[in-house]
Amino acid sequence: MDPQTCAVPDEKTPSPEEALAAQLSKENSSPSGPPEISAAVARLSSNSIDELRKLVSELQKMQEFLKSEVDNVQRQIDSAVAGINIIVETIGPWKSIAASASGTRNFRAGGPTANMEHRIRGG
Repeated sequence: MDPQTCAVPDEKTPSPEEALAAQLSKENSSPSGPPEISAAVARLSSNSIDELRKLVSELQKMQEFLKSEVDNVQRQIDSAVAGINIIVETIGPWKSIAASASGTRNFRAGGPTANMEHRIRGG
């Protein structure tokens, strides 16, 4: 077995960028093909890595924006629920008072409002 191809278990595994840079520098030091091809490969690889980094940066910014929007919507929902709870708590006693009052009070069918409706309609 070739000692250069054997990996030593306690060595740090290089990142993909480091591995690519090492491969490119090895190719540049002992070119196996024309130098123009090696330079083109290096330039394309570098451009691709730069584009991927930009994309990752944009995605992280988008993730932060979406997280802040989720937080804003959650605060608005919490505020709306709190407002609804206040309304329900305020109306609750009125509803129970109205329900108990309508059960014990006798309303006249021909009361003052009926007379007003009759006059408005021209009757």
